Amino acid sequence: MKVESRSSDAFDELPVNIGGFVYVPDPLQGYVLGELIDLGAETFTVKLVHESKTMEIPYDNMVPAEEDQTKDADDNCGMIYLNEGTLLNNCKIRYQRKQIYTYVANILISINPYEHVPGLYGQETMQHYQGRSLGVLPPHLYAIADKAYRDMKTEKRSQSIIVSGESGAGKTESQKCILKFLCGCYSASSGGVEKRILETSPILDSFGNARTARNNNSSRFGKFVEVHFDDNYVVTGGYISHYLLEKTRVCHQQSGERNFHVFYQLFASGLSKQLHLSNPDQYLYLRNGCTQYFATEKSFGYIAEEHKSINSPGMLVDSVVDDYHGFHRLLTALKGNGIGQALCDDLFQALAGILHLGNVDFAENTIDCAGGSRVLPSSSGSLAIAAKFLGLNESQLGQALTSRMMKPGRSFENQLPIMVPLKVHEAISARDAFAKAIYCRLFDHIVTWINKSIPFNGSISYIGVLDIAGFESFAVNSFEQFCINYCNEKLQLFFNDRIMKQEQDLYQKESLGVPRVVYADNQDCINLYEMKKIGLFDCLDEEMRLPFSSVQHFTSTVHENYRKSSRIQIPRKSVERRHRSMRDDEGFVVNHYAGPVCYETALFLDKNIDELHESLEALLGGSSNLFIKECWIKCHEIPSHLRLMVLVEKLNSTGTHFVHCVKPNPEMVPSRFSGGQVLAQLKCAGMASVLKLMQKGYPSRVVFADLYEMYRKELPPKLAEFDPRSFCESLFYALGLNKVDFKFGLTKVFFRAGKMMEFDQLMKQDPENVKLMVDKAHSWILRFRWRKLQYVVLACVKLDKQIKLRADRKRTEQHHRRWKRIYFACVACLEFQNTISNQSGDSIVGREELEDEPKSKMIKYDLAVWKYEDLKKRLIPRPHACLAEYYRRCTGYRNWAQRSKRTNGIERK
Repeated sequence: MKVESRSSDAFDELPVNIGGFVYVPDPLQGYVLGELIDLGAETFTVKLVHESKTMEIPYDNMVPAEEDQTKDADDNCGMIYLNEGTLLNNCKIRYQRKQIYTYVANILISINPYEHVPGLYGQETMQHYQGRSLGVLPPHLYAIADKAYRDMKTEKRSQSIIVSGESGAGKTESQKCILKFLCGCYSASSGGVEKRILETSPILDSFGNARTARNNNSSRFGKFVEVHFDDNYVVTGGYISHYLLEKTRVCHQQSGERNFHVFYQLFASGLSKQLHLSNPDQYLYLRNGCTQYFATEKSFGYIAEEHKSINSPGMLVDSVVDDYHGFHRLLTALKGNGIGQALCDDLFQALAGILHLGNVDFAENTIDCAGGSRVLPSSSGSLAIAAKFLGLNESQLGQALTSRMMKPGRSFENQLPIMVPLKVHEAISARDAFAKAIYCRLFDHIVTWINKSIPFNGSISYIGVLDIAGFESFAVNSFEQFCINYCNEKLQLFFNDRIMKQEQDLYQKESLGVPRVVYADNQDCINLYEMKKIGLFDCLDEEMRLPFSSVQHFTSTVHENYRKSSRIQIPRKSVERRHRSMRDDEGFVVNHYAGPVCYETALFLDKNIDELHESLEALLGGSSNLFIKECWIKCHEIPSHLRLMVLVEKLNSTGTHFVHCVKPNPEMVPSRFSGGQVLAQLKCAGMASVLKLMQKGYPSRVVFADLYEMYRKELPPKLAEFDPRSFCESLFYALGLNKVDFKFGLTKVFFRAGKMMEFDQLMKQDPENVKLMVDKAHSWILRFRWRKLQYVVLACVKLDKQIKLRADRKRTEQHHRRWKRIYFACVACLEFQNTISNQSGDSIVGREELEDEPKSKMIKYDLAVWKYEDLKKRLIPRPHACLAEYYRRCTGYRNWAQRSKRTNGIERK
């Protein structure tokens, strides 16, 4: 990723006077405060305020600081200096004061407090923000949600709120707060729709969230929750779409991580005996990771001892996650969404069947000469329970796991399919793919249940809230991080396009004259994934189709295809020391927008196995369990990249609002601010580029015609004759808006950042506000016209005086100009006459000298003398004729002036 140089901008902004404050980069704190004590040719001498240390710092490594370091601002655009240092310091001060929200123009920055902040949420706070303009009250998620609602009404267009950030930054909780506000403030009194929408959270959290190395309740899928509104802009329904479910987590977890919460909730419930579950240590799909429960002292006592982990005794503590109470919340939410007890039992049996399926192990088949693999006798019990819960025949399931059906070619169409035995590693891959496919179909079916249970009575628009897994970079990065970071690259490209590129293109199109801001474009990184034939996804799929595929060959192919690319590097160039010991065919480094990530490809092929062979597909399609059969037939798996394309199309068709969540410290503890980590997150989110753009830009705008149409019905006839632009100008001047705060384009009027209150006042559509605005505009126009009439009268008086003065001055100038012309003409004629007289005397001498010349020359000479004498006769009387003509014209002019004077006097009277 290229780092943008800011040397020229930084030097222009720096307070070059001695004693000024600046920010100096620091790897741990992000920026530290320093005092400028000396100016050098290429460096500044800075004394660090809190360390009493003097440093020589280059010009381009410093940014100016505010004089008052304790002062904070609701909007970072309201500070004197807009740079990374002031942005970080403002966020830090507000976080220490329990003010976790900050604006950057219309973008909200939310820093996770990891504790309850009194008075920050609740019904009373929601009512306080309802209908209030952005910037009137302190920054809040409710303000962004309310702005999206008001924009939906005024623009007649659906809106989207994108909640982004790292894992553990608080995206899921932020999404819940936004949904609670929209459903709580803009719903009908019945409360059925909003209750169903809010009850989806416990279900999706149980089936889609898990513990990772950085977050105890990390969303391992993306969800786009749509709140639909009717023509009265009241909540009328909802719809949920999901993206990028991390299905590999069903079979594989890294050390210290857990599978999805719902598996542990089954053990913590009272259903373990009927589901034939013992404790998490006994199941392959759980024991590779952490097998402890999330609980409190009280809830941990409710869990039976035989169901607790033996290998990892004790419990995990989290303020949000509790496996025992989480199961009961899940059960309540399922029933609240219309899922009866019978369906819940089928669902839990299917989940238990997945765990038992993971315990089915294989060995080489040495009993007969068929080769391949067979199910171990020790796994027969697990195979039987899995087959029972999934509604399958035990022997057919065992056969489908150890062999696959291969259809003959076209030359053998009449022959029966051939059963091809699978090797041990192929059988394990088939088992894991089977488990992942079942869980994905269950998840899809649950989301379908939820969407059917939410009442839907028609919709004209919606507000969608997107929560998707943030950018990830761990000590060990595998296929899951590879896919998640690709999704984040797509969202970052959308952010760049919507906030940076389209915004600046609009300024240029509307001729605002705003200078362009350079930002980091990540389109080339997305091309790295998506290119045909040599793209990373296509290379991986091509490797899967080879008869002897290997991760070493796949990794070597990637390095060969991109050996000249700046986005792909070998592991030896990784920033982490442990990756430098890797061989080139064991992984590769991708330089993402958020920084380089080293991917270890050891399990890429295993985790990418999603397709089931025909034997397993046919088996599930004929399940005796109606629930499993319905899940398999009705829910068709859609590729992740196609789902992502649909999501981006939705976002492009809506108005967009951004909430960026920030993780203040890696330990996820309250009241600790790690400046270096926070600054890295803000840089990755593009906040520094947004600050530069908003410093010179106009983030809020409205079309002249739309604003005019809003007020047209209330306009008196004379005002209705105005064109939209003229009316908007009169309206703005009537409100007393500062010319610096807005700018007129060709079709729109634009407002600067921090002027949302004035903008929203214009866009309020209630009749009282519209009538008030029209009255103000009408009053201003009347005053303006009266002042204009006064100026016209004064201008006429002054103009009359100026006309007289200029007429007198012109007559005088003409008089002098004529005399001067005559004088120079006479002088020229007299000089010419003298010259001719002198030349005529010389011509007699010349004639005598030419008498001896040939006759032809004499003829030419006589002709020249004749022409000269003729010219002399015509020029000598000229001055006397000019003088007579001049006197004649002067007499005529005096007569005309006297007549004009008499006529003007009569007209003035």
